[in-house]
Amino acid sequence: MKLTINLGVLLAVIVFLRLRRRTEARSRNDEKLTVIIVLALGVVIAPTPVGEGILDFLGQLASGITDSSR
Repeated sequence: MKLTINLGVLLAVIVFLRLRRRTEARSRNDEKLTVIIVLALGVVIAPTPVGEGILDFLGQLASGITDSSR
């Protein structure tokens, strides 16, 4: 039996666990590492259908906000 781990899912779990910690308990280096992990997650998710769906949703949301402000 072969176990495979999706890198995007693994990074999402790591981000979730890191962000659950209290803000006061984080050092500056800890926050920098979290930002790097989140950026890596974005790079991994971006070319997938899920990433394209998120991008499309955010584009529609942004255009809706700009249209409503006019």
